[in-house]
Amino acid sequence: MNRKPPPRRPSQPSSKHAHPGRWEGKAKPDWLSRALARAGVLPLEEAEEAIEAGRVSVNGRVVKQPLAPVPPGASVRVDGLPVSLEAPTRVLAFHKPAELLTSTVGQHGVGTVYEVLLPQLPPELAGFTWHAVGRLDRGTTGLLLFTNDDKLVTHVTSPETNLTKRYVATVFSEADEEKVEPLRHGVQLEDGPARPAKVRLRDEHTVEVTVTEGRHHQVKRMLGAVGLPVRALHREAVGGVELDVPEGSFRLLTDAELAEGLRYPRPASPKSGPG
Repeated sequence: MNRKPPPRRPSQPSSKHAHPGRWEGKAKPDWLSRALARAGVLPLEEAEEAIEAGRVSVNGRVVKQPLAPVPPGASVRVDGLPVSLEAPTRVLAFHKPAELLTSTVGQHGVGTVYEVLLPQLPPELAGFTWHAVGRLDRGTTGLLLFTNDDKLVTHVTSPETNLTKRYVATVFSEADEEKVEPLRHGVQLEDGPARPAKVRLRDEHTVEVTVTEGRHHQVKRMLGAVGLPVRALHREAVGGVELDVPEGSFRLLTDAELAEGLRYPRPASPKSGPG
């Protein structure tokens, strides 16, 4: 006996009509707590506490879930006061001391760059969530950038950007032009050939190396490949941004430095301040 096929279910409406009132367009919603932190309104932990306490509203409704999506263009208030979620791009130039990890968590009694940097920030910068732009090894000193803009991190660290990073290495062996010449043509490393580097001898134990990549321990491995093991490494510049602050201190880069020094589009002025 032939059974009748089950009745066809009505087709589901497209997502555009299935959820009327949801966000449309290219811009995706952000988590409410993260959006507040990125805009510098409140640090992430304080933003989560404020949301859970019922102090934050989105489009006139109190939201108590930190991970609630906030659509682009939403009207957000904290303690009844309107806030802007349009975060201006901010970049800090920090002079990293030795024996600090480029990490948010220390290990085996070794401190982090955040433990030195964050307590120094004034109120107008303390609210942002800061990301290290690349890493410097524990023993490496010098210029380390921090930003609240994820896209800038990608821009600066991507090899496709061809942004230069200038290092000064103190080496154990005596350096000469013959030894460093292969670096100018690109040496073979375990993870593939390195791009040709700009190299200058400052003295027989000091070598200046400028690269456009940021692979793990790259400068140390490049110098090791030509018989110049590194004793100490210091980063002097990223793009057109030079290290010009004392060890352990920082300064805020100008919009011109972002546009010219880092070749990053000049940020649009926010409608209101971070708070």
